[in-house]
Amino acid sequence: MSQSKIRIGFLTVSDRASRGDYEDLGGPAMVDWLEKALSNIWEPVTRLVPDEQSEVEKTLCELADDEGCCLIVTTGGTGPANRDVTPEATEAVCEKILDGFGEQMRSVSLQFVPTAILSRQIAGIRGNSLIINLPGKPSAIADCLNAVFPAVPYCIDLIDGPYLETNDSFVKAFRPKHAKKPES
Repeated sequence: MSQSKIRIGFLTVSDRASRGDYEDLGGPAMVDWLEKALSNIWEPVTRLVPDEQSEVEKTLCELADDEGCCLIVTTGGTGPANRDVTPEATEAVCEKILDGFGEQMRSVSLQFVPTAILSRQIAGIRGNSLIINLPGKPSAIADCLNAVFPAVPYCIDLIDGPYLETNDSFVKAFRPKHAKKPES
């Protein structure tokens, strides 16, 4: 897919942040991490919604289908509480679930905190978009992205998204030797 503008979606799912009860720290933490990780020129598309499954689903569809985001990262709503519905919304809008992302993120997070076992984040594909659920805490967002992002650019290649290039001093993408950069 030849796309002139790379767009990445950032979705914070939080009742309290959406009401203005407290500042959204997760959304900016995701944007900051991706700014360090990618060497491409790209545009962030940010959203903040309450913990309502229909709102999360609608926003994920909008970011993928209307905004053309090749990657959508979410923060919040992945725990066991009754209002935590981000994984259910993600699964509802994706054609394929990529179980390895959640497994890897939980495995890495367990090295830092025993309650990581309660995390339910998942990842999946909707059209030409990869959606990844991340935890809500900024340090956990970085831990999880450090763990899974090396596979993200090649995954986006495989779903006909734009060619993402990483700042290798921050995070190095893995692509098989046969995967070549498309001609400009």
